[in-house]
Amino acid sequence: MKNTVITFKEMKERKEKITMLTAYDYSMAKIVDKVGINSILVGDSLGMTCLGYEDTLSVTMEDMIHHTKAVTRGAKNALVVADLPFMSYQGSVFDAVYNAGRLIKEGGANAVKLEGGKEFQDEIKAIVRASIPVVAHIGLTPQSVNAFGGFKVQGRGEEAAKKLIEDALAVEAAGAFAVTLECVPAKLAELISSKLTIPTIGIGAGNGCDGQVLVYHDLLGLFDGLRPKFVKQYKDLGTSAEEAVKAYIEDVKSGAFPSEEHTFKIDEKLIEKLY
Repeated sequence: MKNTVITFKEMKERKEKITMLTAYDYSMAKIVDKVGINSILVGDSLGMTCLGYEDTLSVTMEDMIHHTKAVTRGAKNALVVADLPFMSYQGSVFDAVYNAGRLIKEGGANAVKLEGGKEFQDEIKAIVRASIPVVAHIGLTPQSVNAFGGFKVQGRGEEAAKKLIEDALAVEAAGAFAVTLECVPAKLAELISSKLTIPTIGIGAGNGCDGQVLVYHDLLGLFDGLRPKFVKQYKDLGTSAEEAVKAYIEDVKSGAFPSEEHTFKIDEKLIEKLY
């Protein structure tokens, strides 16, 4: 059955964990959708994992729409959430609604995600008023990496912790149907989750959240860059891929590939006529 924003609400009420994973193309979307993931996030993390940028700041709306369209072709049951990239919503409420609409109308997403707390209440309200579901994102917000001075855990001090609680309540009040908590101390994330009626989706925020999200490149060992503490690698497909490519190179160099089983035949008499 198709996962919707109502599915998220009902799962929180049942205390059933929500599963979310990134995907950026048709093939991976089909795989994660087939095995029953609740939600696929087309994250602006694609800038680092797919496009080779050092951070997410260079990702454009065109990038997001392109990848979201591919994912929505492959996802039949998962709720597809697409990130609003840097400077696509910070400039004005109009920009926020317009670009959120593009991700829905052109990309085919079911919902959008934007970073920031109470300072973006107006943008969230306006997007929701346009009948576009919103996932908020607080804690470590990668688009603010320069302001934070790097990728750092958020909410450890008293004032910072209070601000995160205020931000969470603010985005809920603005109409977000879920909120991502990134790099937040586990006990604080658990407290925030207990205060909200909407689900929390954690990434580096402990097991007290209502759900979890990971970047699939990290889960499968396909990204050899930054390895956050909160990542659990379930398979090392990166090493397996390297070994497979090396074997292919060796087979081509030696002439072992393609072998007879990988080639097509023709009548030998016909070949003789061609000489």
